[in-house]
Amino acid sequence: MNYIGETFFSIAKFLFMKKILLLMIASIGLLLSQAQNKKAISLFNGKNLSGWTIHGTEKWYVEKGELVCESGPDKQYGYLSTEKDYKNFDLTLEFKQEANGNSGVFFRSSIDGVKINGWQVEVAPKNLFTGGVYESYGRGWLIKPKIADEKILKEGEWNKMRIRVIGEEVTTWLNGHQMIQLKDEKIGTGNGFIALQIHDGGGIKVRWKNFKLKEL
Repeated sequence: MNYIGETFFSIAKFLFMKKILLLMIASIGLLLSQAQNKKAISLFNGKNLSGWTIHGTEKWYVEKGELVCESGPDKQYGYLSTEKDYKNFDLTLEFKQEANGNSGVFFRSSIDGVKINGWQVEVAPKNLFTGGVYESYGRGWLIKPKIADEKILKEGEWNKMRIRVIGEEVTTWLNGHQMIQLKDEKIGTGNGFIALQIHDGGGIKVRWKNFKLKEL
């Protein structure tokens, strides 16, 4: 191959590689844009329990645009689960504890009757580990928040909780303060719905609103 031929080949090879690189950059940009453009959805419409399923005999109802869970006469565990499963997500919600506020938010969970399997982000009275993660019918507490962070909970007032679950990692925040960060292989293999809990024992009443979920 003479000099002119070699030069032409080098230029053609350079242009080809440049084109491939530009296509790769464009593809990565498109994927990032699609991920960023995923909009948060509302899990609760403020009118009824459409999109949710009641498990057990405890009370779940809508009042003044808020979702209310309340102990019934049986004083047993009760759950309200999403009809759809969610694997990786970023969820924000608000809750206000009235009377005994022992409740929780389950993720990647399944249920048989009122026996639920999965993981719970605790919602409870002060000094009972709100924001911690508990494995139902398994290993129990996986992580609890620091004692000093218990003061973040505003009893009898509205609190904002954020739960981010992606792969094996779970992070929770309460009123903008990070409560825990956990990496767990078993959680990484889990699948299932999101659910709210009423603890057994009676006397429980919690109000919920502004459920915003973004799939990741």
